Amino acid sequence: MFKTKIRILLVLSLFGLLKTSNAQDWANLQKYQEANASLLSLSEEENRVVFIGNSITEGWSSAHPDFFEGKPYVNRGISGQTTPQMLLRFRQDVIDLQPKVVVILAGTNDIAGNTGPMTLRQIRDNILSMVELAEINGIRPIICSILPAYDYPWRPGLKPNEKIPRLNLMLQKMAREKNLVYLDYFSAMTDERNGLSKELAEDGVHPTKKGYEIMEGLAEKAIRVALGN
Repeated sequence: MFKTKIRILLVLSLFGLLKTSNAQDWANLQKYQEANASLLSLSEEENRVVFIGNSITEGWSSAHPDFFEGKPYVNRGISGQTTPQMLLRFRQDVIDLQPKVVVILAGTNDIAGNTGPMTLRQIRDNILSMVELAEINGIRPIICSILPAYDYPWRPGLKPNEKIPRLNLMLQKMAREKNLVYLDYFSAMTDERNGLSKELAEDGVHPTKKGYEIMEGLAEKAIRVALGN
């Protein structure tokens, strides 16, 4: 009985340490610190592009690594993240890497409430703050539409199929007003329910290889336009 209580206390202590650790690095700043250090030097000719986002961005390198290989593309996605977390790490994971372009794909986890309730306006404002930080540092931002999602497997019933199109309209308007490139993944990938088909995302959220292939063609075109501007 005593040993069982000790085990329970040890588990609870470990859980408490993990919670404390997560609280101390809420934005997961440590994830890319070593990788960033190895990228700080670059040639004048290098058109470095940083992709910042959540699991959809992070998973890109695993699902279709060929897209990043041999190109000056840097993946700085972190699974589960919301726009306030990305905003907190934007200087470290984007600005300090001195890219010519940043591709910002964010917002679906905010709608899912991963770090608490967020209005569409608050999500838009966080993305706008990232855009303004990029611009003031001479980086050309590409504003991405949020990918379609009919529902979230981990938090069902939030109606992202209704909220995502509304937020995308706000992002498109932002891009138009600031004369920036708007990368519209949504229109190219959505089905009749404002979701993703099984062919493009088995779980309805995270793209398959075929889904990423669609995104890649659109992203390459957007990057060429941004560099041309």
